[in-house]
Amino acid sequence: MERKNLTSGRARRAMKIGSLASQVGSSYLWTSLRRPFLNASRYEQELLDIHLKNARRMVEGSKELRGAFMKLVQMLSMREDLLPGDAIDILRTTQASVPPMDYRLIAQQIRRELSKSPEQLFASFETEAFAAASLGQVHRARLKTGQEVAVKIQYPGVDATIEQDLGNLKVLLRTLQTIAGDLMRQRIDTKAVFAELQERLREELDYVNEARNIDEYRRLLGSDETILLPRVIKQFSSRRVLTMTYIDGYRLADIFGEAADLELRTWVARKYYELVWRQILEFGVLHTDPQPGNYLVTWHPRLAVLDFGSVRHFSETVRRASLQLAEAIIDHEDRSVAAALLKLGYIDREQDPAPMVQIIYILFEPVISDRLYHPDEYDAVAKAATVGELAFEHKLYKSPRHSIFLLRALIGLDGIMKGLGVKMNYCALFRECVRNAARAVHS
Repeated sequence: MERKNLTSGRARRAMKIGSLASQVGSSYLWTSLRRPFLNASRYEQELLDIHLKNARRMVEGSKELRGAFMKLVQMLSMREDLLPGDAIDILRTTQASVPPMDYRLIAQQIRRELSKSPEQLFASFETEAFAAASLGQVHRARLKTGQEVAVKIQYPGVDATIEQDLGNLKVLLRTLQTIAGDLMRQRIDTKAVFAELQERLREELDYVNEARNIDEYRRLLGSDETILLPRVIKQFSSRRVLTMTYIDGYRLADIFGEAADLELRTWVARKYYELVWRQILEFGVLHTDPQPGNYLVTWHPRLAVLDFGSVRHFSETVRRASLQLAEAIIDHEDRSVAAALLKLGYIDREQDPAPMVQIIYILFEPVISDRLYHPDEYDAVAKAATVGELAFEHKLYKSPRHSIFLLRALIGLDGIMKGLGVKMNYCALFRECVRNAARAVHS
């Protein structure tokens, strides 16, 4: 089904989000009030039913509202510590392609931005989008030189709805914070989530900024012939239209599962794993939208990276402390782990670091188990529950802003490793990544 336009208008969107927050909050409140009258198994079943129902509500709302609301739902879909797996699976459907907008509106947006219609600018322009997401959609085209390109167009008016939604989202975030605290024994730092979401969204709305990100990644990864990145066609780009060289290949999800060639899956798993840690530990620049649709595997093989709207730049202090933490995890040096956590802002100087150090070892189990390890062995939901209990018991509530999208990238890494399903020694691979990063930054 095609979407003709965005749900717009400050009052209309506020009512939609407000109504959704009310429905979500009241459903959990009713379940909480019934808790004393239910046995444990009945209560757990009712709570699961409510999680699933509210996940569907948020997904349906995101399809209509898109913009900031869909981005928030996508962020929540990465938080396996807050909702059960079945509800997370429902929320993850927002990461897939959504119904595209009417071509007439897209053509008008191109004319506003580039002063000419698609038919005047390009030798050919496919009217049907091959990808659509929360903020825009992508069409295939051909330049008059014969060059195949992908044209990313921002939805008309989405920038105005973003500013409206950022205010309205605070209501829903507060509702989710209450639910997480009362029912899930978790704590969401809504201020940090909101601030990070606000900054990243405003960056994603500026395609000139995304073009700079692409140029930066081409500079950082230019010497790696196994990585393929698009090139920006600047004369056909603006703040709301971004034209890039077209990259063809298999979608990353197409090689998930045992039916795909094991040798290829192993190569991709190693390459993606190395790429993530190189960004964090060596560059201090991280692609923070880890959904499989943003990656292709080409016939060489090469790993292609797409969509550079969501990129997080870390300070040199954070990058250095992250490398220190990685080296300390490898050496199992508790004092050094604690020192790095202090620098990264996860604990205060007067705090006992032991519980947070314990949490780090729980979260990084695959890289401290020096053996062949299958990604499915790592039960992220169970680990998150254990971490949540420890955090609740020891009042470990600090969540520095730089960690919000870093966590998203690492949860994405776990999901992609599970999808590829390759059994290997991740401890040895992590050691190699850390050694290479240390060598690169000290050279």
